[in-house]
Amino acid sequence: MEGVRVVELNHEILEGKGSFCLRSKKQSQGYINKNKWLNDRFEEGLKYVQLFEGKKPVGFIEYTEAEYSSRVVHADHYLVIHCLWVSATGKGYGKKLINHCLEEARHQNKAGVVVVTNSETSWTPSRDTFLKSGFQVVDTAPFGFELLVYHIHDDALSPYFPSNWEERLKSFDQLTIVRSFQCPYIDIATQNVLEGAEKLGLEVDIIDLKNREELMRISPTPYGIYSVIYKGELIAFHRLTVHSVFKRLKGLLQ
Repeated sequence: MEGVRVVELNHEILEGKGSFCLRSKKQSQGYINKNKWLNDRFEEGLKYVQLFEGKKPVGFIEYTEAEYSSRVVHADHYLVIHCLWVSATGKGYGKKLINHCLEEARHQNKAGVVVVTNSETSWTPSRDTFLKSGFQVVDTAPFGFELLVYHIHDDALSPYFPSNWEERLKSFDQLTIVRSFQCPYIDIATQNVLEGAEKLGLEVDIIDLKNREELMRISPTPYGIYSVIYKGELIAFHRLTVHSVFKRLKGLLQ
């Protein structure tokens, strides 16, 4: 892959290059929130790695140690991939970024690498990309979530999801958004819910996750960083249009 280079961002490089997603709207609140979130997470060892072809960014991967992860998974001694995205398929960009993460895991003597996928949305990484790179499905959760793992040490305990998803949902009756700013599109997703709810005269409770302990305890899906719940039912774990929000909430009111 001549001319393609990997750049691992730190505080200084982030200031100059910025994060990958929503970079066309650098003044938006979501983009600002994401960059602040990244700066805070760098102190915990999070890796945010961009792929460049010449001066053009063509993809990125974000991963961290399980104990600091934004995904709801029990995976001690593993790295957890949050995001993987490339601008074009068939060029080996995704494989190069995944291999970079695997090499990091070997360097840190980790048991392996895990990733949460869901075929119902583009908000999670593509399942097939990881299967082609030697990952395997080891657990599933409601709403189409799958846990994939690449084992470096075969004798390590396998990661797994919590099992009390229904119980978590039932604890929410009022319309509630549970979120963090790991994704820059969370702000847009939140505004769409607020607008849709306003049309129905519904108030919205917003819980900004403060730490991993809170995320592991209350998040109703493995995705962790964004959930909309009403009357004990999951409305969304990814961005909806205002119309879709209105339609789903109205259906529960009738």
